[in-house]
Amino acid sequence: MPLDDLPGWLPVWCVDQLGDEPVGVLFEARQTSAVYGLRLAGGREVVVKAREDDGRAASCVAAQARLAERGFPCARPLTPAVGVGALAVHAEESRPGGELLCGDSPEVAVRYASVFARLMAELAEVAVAPPLPNPRWVRWDHAEPGVWPAMRELDDLDQGAVPAYVVDTAERVRKRMLATGLPCVLGHADFEAQNLRWHDGEVWAVHDWDSLAWQPEAALAGAACGAFASVSPPTLAPIESSAAFLETYQELRGRRFTEEEREIAWAAGLWPAAHNARWEALHGDTPVSCDAVRAQSAERLRRANA
Repeated sequence: MPLDDLPGWLPVWCVDQLGDEPVGVLFEARQTSAVYGLRLAGGREVVVKAREDDGRAASCVAAQARLAERGFPCARPLTPAVGVGALAVHAEESRPGGELLCGDSPEVAVRYASVFARLMAELAEVAVAPPLPNPRWVRWDHAEPGVWPAMRELDDLDQGAVPAYVVDTAERVRKRMLATGLPCVLGHADFEAQNLRWHDGEVWAVHDWDSLAWQPEAALAGAACGAFASVSPPTLAPIESSAAFLETYQELRGRRFTEEEREIAWAAGLWPAAHNARWEALHGDTPVSCDAVRAQSAERLRRANA
């Protein structure tokens, strides 16, 4: 990306917040956020993230900073979240390198569960305002009418394209999840393979701290046990691998889930998959999550008592 193609506010923001101007663009990526890898005039390489300011960013960046201070493998924020018009923007150190750990076997699940248990233990020591509303792909706790949270880019499409079994799964999952009174905690709600990097068998970096959520621990672990193997497109891990993830997570956290927590974990694993299946159907994409939901929903719903 040429330097001249950067948003007009960004060079000025870098001078104001980082004391230096960008002289090179290392990369640019866009999903729910715009992410810019920049080289500054003084030689530093930084990453600047800009996203819609929905009130979540300040807590997410503050929590990420606490984890970095405690030695958790994540990029260290260099600024707090700063308002720029309708955007929330922050800069963090560049933490390149590492490799993807691909696979969805129980053995791979155990490795991911070990990282997630460490992550959740660290976040238990972090006090920030709840980062609400929760990310849209885990927002089963929304207050809008209907089963899905309001998302105009999806709601404006032909809902008849979504398979009935996907809608039924989402309805049953949401009903089960809303019936719980479990307390909420801070956790990472996009714990996918694409958001982690590994080096010499050890986790090198966990990314995407914009995706912190405020939900029951079992729901966060459940979502992670279903999503850990996802790269692109996202999918749903096999049931035996999700079971291995949950078992390892409980062992390392030193506490067994109650029966209700186990049910909530199994329900929560289905919600992101149903969200992704809906997205696929509405956009005519290859039915990766659709096929996984169709194949696994009956057994996962049984384990969820849903």
